[in-house]
Amino acid sequence: MEAGKIVIWRKSSRSTSTGGECVEVADLGEGIGLRDSKDPVGGHLVVTPESFGALIAELKR
Repeated sequence: MEAGKIVIWRKSSRSTSTGGECVEVADLGEGIGLRDSKDPVGGHLVVTPESFGALIAELKR
């Protein structure tokens, strides 16, 4: 991640406030970040934009 860059994590609009299984995503510059919304300081995964696109396409099927 670039130094000084502000990272904005986004949660799905389909997520509810009941504390279910929610994933947040963010553009980290070097890739797409994925993290558990219930544990935002617990770390995150970084995937390439291509891999993220393939994941979304698979989930939509």
